[in-house]
Amino acid sequence: MFFRNCTPLLISFFLLLFSCKQESPTAKKKPNVVFILVDDLGLMDLGITGSKYYETPNIDRLAKDGMIFTQGYAASRVCSPSRASIMTGKFTARHGITDWIGAKTGTQWRDHGRHDRLLPPEYIHNLPKEEIILAEAMKKAGYKTFYSGKWHLGKEGSWPEDHGFDINVGGWDKGSPIGGYFSPWENPKLENQVDGENLSMRLAKETASFIKKHKDSSFFAFLSFYAVHGPIQTTNSKWKKYREKAVKRGIAESGYIMETVLPIRQEQDNPIYAGLVESMDDAVGVVLDELRDQGIDNETIVIFTSDNGGVASGDSFSTSNLPLRGGKGYQWEGGIREPYFIKVPWLRNNGAENNYPVTGADFYPTILDLADIDLLPNQHVDGISLKPLLEGEKIALERPLYWHYPHYGNQGGEPSSIIQENGWKLIHYWEDNREELYQLNTDIGEKNNIIEYHSSVAQRMSEKLIAWLNDVDANRPTFDPEFKERLAEQRRDMLVNEKWPSLEKDRIKILSEDFKPNGDWWGSQLTKD
Repeated sequence: MFFRNCTPLLISFFLLLFSCKQESPTAKKKPNVVFILVDDLGLMDLGITGSKYYETPNIDRLAKDGMIFTQGYAASRVCSPSRASIMTGKFTARHGITDWIGAKTGTQWRDHGRHDRLLPPEYIHNLPKEEIILAEAMKKAGYKTFYSGKWHLGKEGSWPEDHGFDINVGGWDKGSPIGGYFSPWENPKLENQVDGENLSMRLAKETASFIKKHKDSSFFAFLSFYAVHGPIQTTNSKWKKYREKAVKRGIAESGYIMETVLPIRQEQDNPIYAGLVESMDDAVGVVLDELRDQGIDNETIVIFTSDNGGVASGDSFSTSNLPLRGGKGYQWEGGIREPYFIKVPWLRNNGAENNYPVTGADFYPTILDLADIDLLPNQHVDGISLKPLLEGEKIALERPLYWHYPHYGNQGGEPSSIIQENGWKLIHYWEDNREELYQLNTDIGEKNNIIEYHSSVAQRMSEKLIAWLNDVDANRPTFDPEFKERLAEQRRDMLVNEKWPSLEKDRIKILSEDFKPNGDWWGSQLTKD
């Protein structure tokens, strides 16, 4: 009716005005993305996932504001391969970084004196330049890119700034916090400023500073904590808090059982580790609060996950992943199932749980899709966009997930490959080609190997796994001609009769009232908690 009474000239004016409004350069910018990656954090290490010991209110808050993927998986049981999968959108056997960078291979493996049956194969030691990693795709789409914390994807020349990150604070070739969690640390990409400063908090403050500076542009900030990797450290006050908590609820008489290779922790009662977890959660709170204070929390996607399971064996024997079996380095769920939370503010998932199996390779296409950036299917070939799930829809695709770790871990895991599909999980062991089959929907603890009852399922999955490994030209271990069963048995006897009792003594010592690691609690008393 309105246009019917207008002159042609006036109609042309309104159409031009409408056209200009639609194409205004002040149109809404693309959403920001904050990716938070924790090192060695187990699925059960958070309050939101069931821990009654560790306290993680900030991460719990993030999970309740987003979607919780109950079958969220890391792409590997150890760090570097998993991190490479996040960056490339590929499973580990395809991108070739199959072990943590720095691990020994071939005959050099004998230097450890473990007397293992196999010699681990070689693997790629630097994130390949030809990979268009996630940061490069975001940068090309106009994002300001920032990296803070652990990298462990290659030596100098293959650091974050060499792979699409505009700014790199603290990322270099080392995978652990050299010098510890309290300044002075040893890191060429992170200067020491205040003696006793907490490493996790410093990385969070650097990230918050970047957010504040770039709040008016679209940014991709990747906060990669060194925590909670060993050597585990905390402050006196946090140790005291969690020691008292452990004592109040009752200290178990025994904290370990013997797993296949090493003793494995069964109790979450390590007050040092608990304090380290809480410090990391405090740091997460700094970043979330900065987004809110800058008024951009409603336009920022926040992702939270871990690169592998909690350390229950080897390293610092820090935590228990029960009811999941195993932990970091292991082929069972404790080694690969992780916290996996995605907050997309405008979708208001409010802590909804989704049980579709997802993996670290899925982050790449999901982020692109949520930011309305063209997908790169030739790059993130093993990942899929989870945007439909976040929008309340379903994904009809029933895809197999693959893991390939033809190495021995420091934690007791065995060289093996895995396929998981439709609730079934098959593990192929490279030492003797034996296999295990589990039905995860009814046996999350992988207590019952049911391969003899479902041989046809196992055969089908095994054939599919081997065919996939052949297709991607996966590396494989070889038999060590110098292997001696007698020496391997002697080592196992030592682990049972000496290492296990020693761990139990250390556990009680750390919980004793007069425990003191050194004069200044790793330097933490140089500043306030």
